[in-house]
Amino acid sequence: MAGDIGGAGTRGAGTRCQVDINEDGWFSWRLTANNGRVIALGAQIYPAEEKCKSAFEVLCAHAEGLPGGVRHAAESNGWVWRMRGPDGQVEAVSARAYERHSTCQSAYERFRMLLLGLGAAEAVPWGDSA
Repeated sequence: MAGDIGGAGTRGAGTRCQVDINEDGWFSWRLTANNGRVIALGAQIYPAEEKCKSAFEVLCAHAEGLPGGVRHAAESNGWVWRMRGPDGQVEAVSARAYERHSTCQSAYERFRMLLLGLGAAEAVPWGDSA
């Protein structure tokens, strides 16, 4: 079932991916938890909604082998994570900076597990755009 992704400890019931459009008409994605908190943001923008959705689905399908990790945030005194796509471009970033490296690392690992679950699901749970 698409809304119930992952295995034990990675349940993502209610997790959904939403597509947003910017003021220039370009699209980006964000992954949102069932409580409304944004888990991750797409780092790229796309000229069409379908290209945006396709890019997220490729990320899900290849999540196991994609490089990424935690780094110190340049704009704050915290930690952020990012993940590169199959082409080497940064495709996903943390939605916020974390005070502790270990907390950021845990959030990154949870995101990776969610992607693996979404990649194994029948379909990505697309939600309404905000």
